[in-house]
Amino acid sequence: MSSGATKIESMKRRQLTATEKACTSRLRTLWDNKKKQLGLTQEKAAHLVGWSAQGSVGQYLNGRIPLNTDAIIKFADLLEVSPSEIDPDRKWHASGPQPTVVHRGDPGIGNVSPGPPIRGRVPLISSVAAGQWSEIVDIYQSGDADEWRETTANVGPHAFALRVEGDSMTASAGVSIPDGAIVIVDPDIEARNGSIVVAKLEDNQEATLKRLVIDGPYRYLKPLNPIYQPIHINGNCHIVGVVRKFEFDLL
Repeated sequence: MSSGATKIESMKRRQLTATEKACTSRLRTLWDNKKKQLGLTQEKAAHLVGWSAQGSVGQYLNGRIPLNTDAIIKFADLLEVSPSEIDPDRKWHASGPQPTVVHRGDPGIGNVSPGPPIRGRVPLISSVAAGQWSEIVDIYQSGDADEWRETTANVGPHAFALRVEGDSMTASAGVSIPDGAIVIVDPDIEARNGSIVVAKLEDNQEATLKRLVIDGPYRYLKPLNPIYQPIHINGNCHIVGVVRKFEFDLL
């Protein structure tokens, strides 16, 4: 077993900080005061915000995992309150659509508009950790990753980031994910035909990034680079998560 796997398996759940406990306490009070009025249950709340299991709601409400930005925003929407009522120490931007910058002159000048809001932070983990994600996700906490990435993707509480290695997902046309790119992965989304997925083969410790192809009874993991051959899968593969977006640092 690799040293990376050993480190991950030995992780223990960290204690919430005083600030995180205060946020959880405020959230719990809001939840208890408003859930009946709004007709909310943990199961319904999970469905409304796109989390696959009601346990995620309970873990936040009971302080088992710290509230990140995305979770605070989703709970605030559910409870019809401002995010600052959950975390008053953070600077929150006004919600709602942002104006688009429009220029009528030279299309090469001023061809940008305000970007989408940051929705949360996800841990940047190794391919070994990704391969074990379904086993360690519930004990993986804020202090367990060396690096965190802010993302605009609307992902669930178990999302993570991976750095792409190699050129198997680099294509000359269409979608291309180059070596060094960062992919944002959500394990709570169902993989469908054509999805870019992170998968783990049963004979490999590490996870791999490929396109899922479903052709009748046959399933393949297909590289975007045509020089690589598709991998036929028949029960020997676990889909870890679906890629929601990717980004590439130019510097």
